[in-house]
Amino acid sequence: MGLNPELLNPLDSIRHDFQDDAKSEASQSTEGEAVPDQEILESIELSYYNTDGTFDSCRHELKKLPDKLNCKDIERYYKRLKQQQQVVSKKVLQLILQQQSACNAEFQEILKLQEQLQDVLEICRMGRFDLNLAKKQFTTASLGILANYRKRQTVQQLLNSLNTIKTLQKTEDRLQELLKEENYPGAISLLLECQSAAQTYKHFHCVVALHGKLQDTLEQSEETLDHTLSRICLQFDKKTYSSVQEAYKLLGKTQTAIDQLHMHFTAAIHNTAFSAVHSYAGGDIKRQYKQICQSIPRDSQINCLIDLSKALWRIVCSYHQVLSWHKSNPSSPEASDPPKNLEETFSNQYIKQKLENGMTRIWHDVEIKICTFLTATDLTSLKFEQFVQVLGIINRLIEVGEELCGSKTENLQKTMRNQCFLYFSHYHVCRLDELRIFLEHDGWELCPVKSTFVATQLQEFKSLRPALIDCRSPDGSSEHDNSVFGWLHRYLETDVSPFDVGMDETMDEDILANNLSLDISGGDYSEVSSDEETEIIDEGSKKKKKKRGITGPMVTNTTLSVLRICGRYLQMSRLLRSIAVTVTQSMFQFFELYFYAIHNFFTSDLEISSDSVYSPILKLTLARIRENLILGEGEVKEEDGNGMRSVKIQQPMLSMTVDLANEKRLYGLAERIVAVESIVFLGAQYESLKSYLERLIKEKEERGFLNQFYGQTIASAVDLRKPVYMAVVSRAFDVAGVLNLMGKVNWEVRDVMSQHSPYVDKILKEVLEMKKRLDEVGAILPLVDEVKTAIWENVGHLVTHTLVEGFSNGKKCSNGGRALMQLDYTQLKSNFEIITSVRPMPHSEYVETYIKAYYISENILEGWIKEHKEYSVKHLIGLISCACQNNKKSRQRLISIVEEQRPNR
Repeated sequence: MGLNPELLNPLDSIRHDFQDDAKSEASQSTEGEAVPDQEILESIELSYYNTDGTFDSCRHELKKLPDKLNCKDIERYYKRLKQQQQVVSKKVLQLILQQQSACNAEFQEILKLQEQLQDVLEICRMGRFDLNLAKKQFTTASLGILANYRKRQTVQQLLNSLNTIKTLQKTEDRLQELLKEENYPGAISLLLECQSAAQTYKHFHCVVALHGKLQDTLEQSEETLDHTLSRICLQFDKKTYSSVQEAYKLLGKTQTAIDQLHMHFTAAIHNTAFSAVHSYAGGDIKRQYKQICQSIPRDSQINCLIDLSKALWRIVCSYHQVLSWHKSNPSSPEASDPPKNLEETFSNQYIKQKLENGMTRIWHDVEIKICTFLTATDLTSLKFEQFVQVLGIINRLIEVGEELCGSKTENLQKTMRNQCFLYFSHYHVCRLDELRIFLEHDGWELCPVKSTFVATQLQEFKSLRPALIDCRSPDGSSEHDNSVFGWLHRYLETDVSPFDVGMDETMDEDILANNLSLDISGGDYSEVSSDEETEIIDEGSKKKKKKRGITGPMVTNTTLSVLRICGRYLQMSRLLRSIAVTVTQSMFQFFELYFYAIHNFFTSDLEISSDSVYSPILKLTLARIRENLILGEGEVKEEDGNGMRSVKIQQPMLSMTVDLANEKRLYGLAERIVAVESIVFLGAQYESLKSYLERLIKEKEERGFLNQFYGQTIASAVDLRKPVYMAVVSRAFDVAGVLNLMGKVNWEVRDVMSQHSPYVDKILKEVLEMKKRLDEVGAILPLVDEVKTAIWENVGHLVTHTLVEGFSNGKKCSNGGRALMQLDYTQLKSNFEIITSVRPMPHSEYVETYIKAYYISENILEGWIKEHKEYSVKHLIGLISCACQNNKKSRQRLISIVEEQRPNR
């Protein structure tokens, strides 16, 4: 390649130069070590790498020479430059050798390119030669043939144009046929083709008029499409809607079609609602929608609401089907035309967003129509079953809004909540008054129901059964709640409306034992006047007779009435959860009134004033009910701002037919047992609803009253047994006679006889008589063990306190007297347990502890007195008098201690 031999063999040249330099400077240089090539390259000045072509290396080196030249320095400097040059040459050669193979490959490509250029040149030469030959051989005859062929082609084009014009004239009839067949894509496609053809042949005068006629036909077709689109709002048809959408797509007006569709849906909601309401109201059609709603007859309000809901459901269902059609038929733009692709993508996004937002707007319009109807009509005069039916309709509308539209339906819920409060405030006060009437006329006789009877067997609880069963599941899961909206999908796939199904279905009750009929509870008194109720109740009381062999739970007619009202209230709270708190609180008031009335009726003759028969929770519950629910003496019912009466009611009075003073009937023990056990049974039914109510009231801060009711009121129901049954026990036992006999006993005897005192026989005789009378009651009532135990517990309570009272009356007592006390009590306890089969004798430790205190020394007695606060001051003074009868100073000191503690006893 013309390279310098020194460059091709740099090593020999460098070796030769180095040998010469070594010979010339062998005597002067002492550094024989080799310097690496990399360091030599790095030592080259940057100026030598200048690539702009202006660098002069000779001048650069000469400038660096000093003014006074030194030969050795010049030689040394020359040697260094030469060494740098050799290293650079060596590096350049290495790079050239590395790229030599690539250079050869590129050179081969150049040779191939040269060969291809030669082939192309040869082809061009042959083409020019052939063209020249054709030019020479082309004749005038050939040109004539071409001219005739051209004329033929022109005539054929003319014939085609005439045939096309003839076809365009006949297109009008075919277009009308396609429109009647609802083949809109075919009609629009044919019309667009005709317009395109007319545009092509517009230079013909006849085609100009035809073009205007086609434009009119196109406008008429668009009107037909718009009318068909409006029909989709009322009855969706997949085939028709697909045809309309394809036609609009051919016209390039898909966005316009969606806008028109939403306008038609809005108009359809307004017109449909107006027509549905006007069909019931009648009158002037020019009135506003609200005015027409106000003129609907009361007996037609529910039917009108059902028809209105059905009509609006069809519109919402149609829109949902439109939305589903667009989701299942997405429009995919063609990738061949980028501008058209971008435009179609934007159009699809617009349609998608418009449809998704449109569902909310459609439902909002539906919600406004329903809310206007509810506020314009007066629902307070409806019967409860009718109002629950209205609630059921609104509840289904709310579920439709939440499921299909994702709307919280706040306006509808707020409107219905206001209507519920307005209706419920009237209804609840009337039901409380009715319950008071029931309580005042109840003879407290047993209602014969089956042994398996529970509240959910009543007709009013039918719709609540699935929810109650789900709430009792161990994991708390609710399949019923999870499938709440499953029914919607079934209706979406059929022509049946969810409002076609009756929402007030009834069922046959099978709660009576031996097919016995109920005279009072079987009737529905919720919608009759108070005078009629009194007549019905009196007539039912006369017809009732005692039934023997009854084994079911103790339930009264009033109990069944309360349970039925609870079922109705729960239906209301289930259908509209926003008022669940108010409804539940009102439902609890029925139990509280029933609870308070039983206590007030059957403890009015309680002769024992001791607080020991009342548990702290029972006293607290009774005080709270009296303050919140019962009108006090001189207190009158007040009205709130809406003219509604206060929820406080007058204290009920016991029926005159119930005789609690008849000794032969054991002071009404049967009626007392039925009353107390019915409230206990009612409390158990309320307890079974606890999990459902907790799920119904989800907010924990709203559950305070719920926890208070179940933690206090329900829990204290069983505590009502003691004061009620004690009223009978205290009157059946001759306490005064027992104390009189105990007063005659000499407690200062020296020796203990084997015979117990006469008062023990008196008490045992009373116990035997109580057992006999209790067995008589058990022959007509199913006395469970809890009732018997409660009665004997009261007997034990009365006997033990009577014993302590009698022992405390003794002023002096010897050791023999203390032994006699122990003997008497032991005999009484053993015989009591044999007679009653209750072991151990209730409150036996109360007597045992007191008797043992007689044996305590004086120095320990003080601590015992301070510790045992269950005994009264009189009991302790009697104990001190006997224990310290020989020590006046100790007796006075201990009595003073007892007097100081008097407020705590």
